[in-house]
Amino acid sequence: MFKKDNLETPSNKVDTLIGKDTYLKGSISGKGLIRIDGEVEGSISTKGDFIIGESGKVSAELKARNITIAGYYKGTLEAEGKLELKKTATASGAFKANKLLIEQGAVLSGNLEMEHKEQTVAGSLKQAPGADAATREWNYETSGSAPSEEEKSVGVFSEKPKE
Repeated sequence: MFKKDNLETPSNKVDTLIGKDTYLKGSISGKGLIRIDGEVEGSISTKGDFIIGESGKVSAELKARNITIAGYYKGTLEAEGKLELKKTATASGAFKANKLLIEQGAVLSGNLEMEHKEQTVAGSLKQAPGADAATREWNYETSGSAPSEEEKSVGVFSEKPKE
């Protein structure tokens, strides 16, 4: 009935794994799935998918097909497809993606650029005035021609207060 939310990846599908107790400083380049459960600094590029596990900490320039963050990320990120932030994620920097999924509890700060059909949508995330740390205000502007009324938007991401 309920689907368990986990990031378990079968070992036969992971092409590169940086384990929990491993630290790497440098560059990683590949074509398949890369998963980081340890700590990485530098640059990472793959034609496949990329996962930062809950224990993972990445400070890097990152390019991949789809990117899932459940741990910590800081840097410049480009996802050709989807960027997904799990509830345990903390991410800051400059982000570029075609799709964005954010679970309640995730923390995202920085600049976001999304490709939307034939135009680019750019925005920044910032804390709303007078809001607690769990609330973020989202503003965006389209580049190129003036936005239509549908494209003008301000939204607020917030967590439901614990009772």
